[in-house]
Amino acid sequence: MTDPIADYLTRIRNASLARHRVVEIPASNLKKSLTRILYDKGYILNYKFLDDGIQGTIKIALKYHPKTQIPAIKSLKRISRPGLRKYVDSNSLPRVLNGLGVAILSTSKGVMTDKEARKMGVGGEVLCYVY
Repeated sequence: MTDPIADYLTRIRNASLARHRVVEIPASNLKKSLTRILYDKGYILNYKFLDDGIQGTIKIALKYHPKTQIPAIKSLKRISRPGLRKYVDSNSLPRVLNGLGVAILSTSKGVMTDKEARKMGVGGEVLCYVY
């Protein structure tokens, strides 16, 4: 697998479209940071990191509207990819859906959202857009 972040996003996207309640994903530190951000911003219901001694897994409980069963995540879009990296400085941080969505960045201060990076005045690699 050449792009583990794209695999992570695709597993969540496919599970939510198939209306699964839980999705399991192989773990890494970057994927754990992405999961924490998705939970903090309210896009997923809950998560659990399971350590099996080798790599570990992440169990993510997906979030749906209680009556209509519409997924909380409408779109997950990978921006920077191994073939074409997208870097931005602190002055040109992207805004997703005019501030309603979230851009997740990998910066020198760690993985964070576009709003946190704007507040800290740092730029970095734009990993994905979520809304």
